[in-house]
Order: sequence, then structure tokens, then C-alpha cells
Amino acid sequence: KPDLVYFDQDYSGDFPEEAPFTISELEDIYPAASKKSKEDEAFAERAHQATLKLQQGYAPYRALWRHIMNVSLKDLKKNYDNLNVHFDLWKGESDADPYIPALIQDFIDKGLAYESNGALVVDIAEEGDSREYPPCIIRKSDGAALYATSDLATLVQREQDYQPDRYIYVVDKRQELHFIQVFRAAKKAGIVPQETKMIFLGFGTMNGKDGGPFKTREGGVMRLEYLIRDINEAVCEKIREKDKVPEEEIEETSRKVALAAVKYGDLSNQATKDYVFDIDRFTSFEGNTGPHIQYMVVRIKSILARYAEEKGSLPDLRIRTAGSDSEKKLMLSLSRFGETIESAFAETAPHRVCQYMAETADAFNDFYLENKILAEPDEEKKAGFISLIRLTGMILDTCMDLLGIESPEHM
Repeated sequence: KPDLVYFDQDYSGDFPEEAPFTISELEDIYPAASKKSKEDEAFAERAHQATLKLQQGYAPYRALWRHIMNVSLKDLKKNYDNLNVHFDLWKGESDADPYIPALIQDFIDKGLAYESNGALVVDIAEEGDSREYPPCIIRKSDGAALYATSDLATLVQREQDYQPDRYIYVVDKRQELHFIQVFRAAKKAGIVPQETKMIFLGFGTMNGKDGGPFKTREGGVMRLEYLIRDINEAVCEKIREKDKVPEEEIEETSRKVALAAVKYGDLSNQATKDYVFDIDRFTSFEGNTGPHIQYMVVRIKSILARYAEEKGSLPDLRIRTAGSDSEKKLMLSLSRFGETIESAFAETAPHRVCQYMAETADAFNDFYLENKILAEPDEEKKAGFISLIRLTGMILDTCMDLLGIESPEHM
């Protein structure tokens, strides 16, 4: 045990306000403790007893736990801020702790829970199952709660507070069995109404080019902030090479393009599949990448700005009859916007939005290469071109906004 007041049984004062560790030290402590618990049974038993005391409200451990929570939450918020992602609520498992005793009693009162080897379990198997599902354990033999207990208690809390139409759990795909057990137990006990949709959206792993876990340049575990750092540096270098972005915009442009590379690179893959995160490919301004989509939008903005400067304003948004195959192809792609968003929502599949963006960007690029938009001598035809690419930009901008991607002014 470290020499800290949290482990001194004779200590009776207030606990320190400052955490005795940093986020980096926590990252080292957790895997080391996990490894030791697998190798040392006595250590594992002490860890279990400490967990039980924490759940029972032992003040020193609760104080230490609060430090862990605060340090972790601060780091999480910093990383989410860097991604331009924000949450309305920040709730953890502990927020549902007060609901656990009544939850367990409810399972007992309804005759759904029974003892098995000292633990309290709930059968979740259903007629017609194609495989065997083990019971859901809601209380260990020593009285400690488990992940399933916390997840069920969280559902009680969410039903009381929000009565959602559907739940979506975005978790490692290897946790599928756990959530099947939780979902079935929740429906069986009436915690969640039968008509409420409960969706497990399992995701795969992000790997390096060698097929193994993605690592930092130093060979360590790749933290999100390091990933953003490396991609930002790669993007900044490419932008400077192109020499088309004003010096005062390079930093902000690099940030937006780097985030597009990260988000599009991740979301463009079907969630359940493992994929290789290739920084060179994902930061390319060509191909099926976030930066390529942004580049097409920037090109559209540039054309519209030049037209408005020449004519004084943009024409009314009127789409004329297609005069070429490339124009027709772009129009058809734009017409699929509504159904694409609806199906992506229904299937909880953001990669469909990415596919649509890539197809639309390619259709625009073909149209752009085949037509001299600003040099078109027929003014009515030119106005039609401008309206078409203006609508294209609006739709691509909307898709990017749905995925949390911003478009820079220059690239």
C-alpha cells in the first residue's frame, strides 16, 4: 500500500482536496493492477474486498475514488472538447448506486432472482434461442454489485427521469453477451417497457498498419490526444506544402481538417468491423477521406464567392433540367439525401452518411471537371450550374454537421 492517509486506519481528519496521482499515473496503475490480480490470488482477493468496502461507502476509499473520478472526468472533457463534442449529462455508474438495493429487492419480490452458488442470478434464456445464454448475475456471493447491477440500476434511473423511446449502447462488440443479459433482465422485470427499443451498437477495434493495436510513435498506448496531435501535425505539413492557406488561418484550418480525418476515418467504417487507421491515407486530400470532402466544399465556396463578386449576388436557387450525364449523376445523388439520412438513423449507421458524402463529392468532382462553370457563356445555363453546386455545398455541409465536421474557408 502507498503511504497515503486513505490507507491509514487511525486517520480521522479531512482527506486532501488534491489527487495523489495524475491521469498518466492512473494509466500505468490500472493495467499493472489488472495484471497482478491475474497472477496473485491474494492480491485479487484484497482488490475484491476493497471494491466491496467502496460500494458499502467506506469513507477513505470513497474519497480516493472521487479523486479518480475527477481526474478522469477532467481528462475526458478535455479530449471531447478537442473533438468539439459536448454532452448534456455526465453520469457514471455511481449515480445509480442509490437504486441498487430496491432493484435487487424488486427482482426477489417478483420471483425472478434466485441463489446459485451463493450469488443472486436471473434467468434470461428465451424460447427459440439459437444458443445458450447464462443467467445474469445481479449480486455476488459476497454481496458486491457487478456491472450488470449498475447497468440495470441506471435503467431504473433513466426510466424515472426520461422515459426514452429507445436506448443505444455504443460499446466494444465483445460486450454483446453482457448487454443481452441486461436488456432481457430489464424487460423481464418490467424496468423497461416491452415496446422500448434497446440497441447494442458494438464497435470493433482500431488497429495499426501491422494489424496490431494502434500505438504511438514511441510504442506506447495511443491516447486520443496523441492521435489528434499526430494527425494535426501531418495535416499542417500538407497544408503548408500546398501554400494556399493564409498563414493566420493555418492553425485553425489544420485543426478542422485533422478532426475531419479522425471522425470520418472512424465513422466511415461499419461500426462492428475492425479497421486499420492509416494516418497517411486518412489525411489525404484525395480518395474516400474527410479532408477530400472538405476540399470539395471549399472548392464550391470558392466558385460561389467568385460568381457573387462578379454578379453582385447569387441567383435564385433553381435547378434546371440536366444537360449532361455528369450533371444528371450529381442531381440524382442529391435527390437521395433525405432517404439516406432516414436509413442511417433507422439503422444507427453513420457510415451510410459517409458513403453518401463520398458518392456526392465524387459526382460533384466529375461535374466540375467536365464543365467550365464560371466560363460558361450561356448566362441561364451558368446560373443553373451555380444553383446546382450551391445545393451540393448545402447538402455536404449538412452531412458534415451531422458528423461533427466543420468546413474551413481555405485548403
